Amino acid sequence: MTAAHPRLSLNQATIRHADLATALQVTEGAGIGAIGLWREPVAAVGLSKAAALMAGSGLRLSSLCRGGFVTGRENRAALDENKRAIDETAVLAAAGAPGSAPVLVLVAGGLPDGDRDLIGARSRVREAVGALVDHAAGAGVVLAIEPMHPMYVADRGVISTLGQALDMAEQFPAESVGVVIDTFHVWWDPALNEQIARAGCGGRIASYQVGDWITPLPPDALLARGMPGEGHVDLQSITESVQKAGYRGDVEVEIFNEAVWQADPTWVAEQTAELFDRSTGLTT
Repeated sequence: MTAAHPRLSLNQATIRHADLATALQVTEGAGIGAIGLWREPVAAVGLSKAAALMAGSGLRLSSLCRGGFVTGRENRAALDENKRAIDETAVLAAAGAPGSAPVLVLVAGGLPDGDRDLIGARSRVREAVGALVDHAAGAGVVLAIEPMHPMYVADRGVISTLGQALDMAEQFPAESVGVVIDTFHVWWDPALNEQIARAGCGGRIASYQVGDWITPLPPDALLARGMPGEGHVDLQSITESVQKAGYRGDVEVEIFNEAVWQADPTWVAEQTAELFDRSTGLTT
């Protein structure tokens, strides 16, 4: 198997039905050098075993998904869970190959049931990040705020633009709080290039994820992501902007798509490596 692009990372969501051991195996087998893990498969085997599997794989950790969901009016349990996620990130990054990134992706969460106070929900996200930042700093972990497409604002992500994410992140030290740039979520934003440059100047790009926007949208909009090059997103242009902004970390392919999930994970990993180069134009 020819080695994949040296900065490519396979986000575990792309092969969702593979357990942790299988995900690590097929990622390495496709010549991909890094993986973005999810907490659920890690929990299924336990953190200690997950760290041992990670260490044995020879792969870098590019991120752990996910923390966040902190828009509730009573957040104590959510904050405790996020602190556990921070600790898990530190352990898994330490177990990964050199170059692993101790990055915990934060998905803000949507509006609580019956709540229409969007401004208040966003304020509670800021308060939660403030409550977590010292714990993250002590663990050497970067909290990466991920803006999500506006169609998810009600149920998943009240932070909708890269500018909003940066407004929040910039209230905290750059070494502890950054942002995720996910092409699927931000490609539509007319201020995107300006905000990518802003993120780069502030050293705030903690993670870069690529996925395409396909139409027609499936009944479940969460599954509207295509493999790189299959949809409407100008991945080469966005990747070039991220490069110019100074980001040199791993680039995750993260796909939520039922057809991809039902395919053989070995084939998916190999296809990811093949499509990545020609769709992103990423230089080393």
